[in-house]
Amino acid sequence: MSDRGNLHIKGRVLAGPEDIRDELWVVDGHVTYERPAGSDRDTVRAEGWVLPGLVDAHCHVGLDQQGPVDESTTEKQALTEREAGALMLRDAGSPSDTRWIDDREDLPRIIRAGRHIARTKRYIRNYAHEIEPGDLAAYVRLEARRGDGWVKLVGDWIDRGEGDLAPCWPRWALEEAIAAAHEEGARVTAHCFAENSLRDLVEAGIDCIEHATGLTEETIPLFAERGVAIVPTLVNTATFPQLAEGGTKYPRWSEHMVRLYERRYETVRAAFDAGIPVYTGTDAGGSLAHGLVPVEVAELVTAGIPPADAISAATWGARRWLGRPGLEEGAPADLLVFAEDPRADVGVLTDPRHVVLRGRVIR
Repeated sequence: MSDRGNLHIKGRVLAGPEDIRDELWVVDGHVTYERPAGSDRDTVRAEGWVLPGLVDAHCHVGLDQQGPVDESTTEKQALTEREAGALMLRDAGSPSDTRWIDDREDLPRIIRAGRHIARTKRYIRNYAHEIEPGDLAAYVRLEARRGDGWVKLVGDWIDRGEGDLAPCWPRWALEEAIAAAHEEGARVTAHCFAENSLRDLVEAGIDCIEHATGLTEETIPLFAERGVAIVPTLVNTATFPQLAEGGTKYPRWSEHMVRLYERRYETVRAAFDAGIPVYTGTDAGGSLAHGLVPVEVAELVTAGIPPADAISAATWGARRWLGRPGLEEGAPADLLVFAEDPRADVGVLTDPRHVVLRGRVIR
């Protein structure tokens, strides 16, 4: 990793969907479009197509299939994201304290949602606070104060009595909890696979839904009207058939998961066409490896989202949604340089020529 110094990049700087510049400089770790004094001295030069660092808006740092992991494993997870060009992560639930990452200038920036909040015995062991509806608002307040402006609920999960996916919370508990989060200045998101959990969550005021595989013709207009975003995690949805094969004890659930999988692309494209905000996330850190954001962008394109919009879901649009800068004048220099135009082929995103984090050329 190089020391921080002046950097001059020439080529095509994609500062926004319609904002394309010919060059930029990095001075004292920040972006500028004004040639600095003495720019001919001690300046590293590079050429290529420039994008803001990618965003994985749904991953889990400090977590694996069994629960919390040690700092060494957490570090490897964050480094894997960095090497893939994901320089901003929205951690969508983790039982680990990862605040120490904020002191590391060589690791991606993290926006935390605190620990998952789930219904008792209705989620993966060792992941979440497992509580009953009467305590939901209190736990939401707790995690809103611990997190970075987000709280994560488990909106639905398999109900073993029904043998299928079912909502986890009554409407009144959701209304109380989401109101509490908003009072604390936090937004709320929820894990949702099924169809029948969505209306209550949206009408209770939720801000985002993870996975959103259960969207239908009835709920898509509701999401669009309320401006509720989705993070489809298509690389995770791709595992549904494998999960279904292991669920022979619950045939209704298995069949349901396969149906959700089979219409996954249609669901995402219908949401996009309706004007629902769509952002990239991978669900890495549970059963999936980190570093898959470029693959998720390609999956959005496969679903029928135009390449420039799929890129925005991982760059300009995602950063704006999360309240973080991209390549504006004076912004922290978290950026990627590519040999070719990623808008022409999003596969280019898998091979950044240079990764620059906090103004330092990582590679």
